[in-house]
Amino acid sequence: MWNAIVQICGFLIIGAVVGVLARVLKPGKENLSMGMTLVLGMAAALIAGVIASLIGVGSITELNFWGFVLAVIAAVALLFAVESMGARKHPPVA
Repeated sequence: MWNAIVQICGFLIIGAVVGVLARVLKPGKENLSMGMTLVLGMAAALIAGVIASLIGVGSITELNFWGFVLAVIAAVALLFAVESMGARKHPPVA
């Protein structure tokens, strides 16, 4: 039980770090709350863990260099995707 709690806390912390780092790396202003940044970072970490497992450079349950790099790349891609979805919902006013 304790091990699961520690893994969940680590996942939340890494998700927050990945989300904030992606916001720093992506140019332009972001209209995401800190909670959405955390969710985006966790989703990116999950995506990166799956990709790392598939290509054989890591596991979804461990943190390593390649998994972290893939998570940041996935988070930046998710930021672009969220931004493009928001642009369709709210077209610019002329």
